Amino acid sequence: MVAKAKMLRGLACATGYACVAIGLFHVLLGNAAIPGAGSAGATVDSLGRFFGATFAGYGLGWLWAARRSPIPATAVRWLAGVLLLGAVGRLLSLAVDGWPHAFQVVLTVVELVLPPLFFWLADSEEKALRGVVQERPAAS
Repeated sequence: MVAKAKMLRGLACATGYACVAIGLFHVLLGNAAIPGAGSAGATVDSLGRFFGATFAGYGLGWLWAARRSPIPATAVRWLAGVLLLGAVGRLLSLAVDGWPHAFQVVLTVVELVLPPLFFWLADSEEKALRGVVQERPAAS
């Protein structure tokens, strides 16, 4: 149980830092941050920078959750659900418009694999801490 809790904290932190970095990258570079979108124009650039800021905020949500003790399972499930919804959006895009840049395909796979892992780990720290409390001897 403790190993799962450590895995949860590590993955939540890594996800948070990655999302903040990716989001800020998109805010700073606009269309240049999106493979194949370099000449997409001002509207797509504006949209990409806005979503970059939103993604950075999403990463801050992961970091907030990772810094709680215990990590709140409900927050992990909601954040993982949002990531999964993003993957569903990418799959819809694939169905409607065809295959994107190969890097986007890799991101889709990551976004499909991580949420089930987070759902499985979501309450591991809460359970580990409950186990520690239950193992303590009763006060006399």
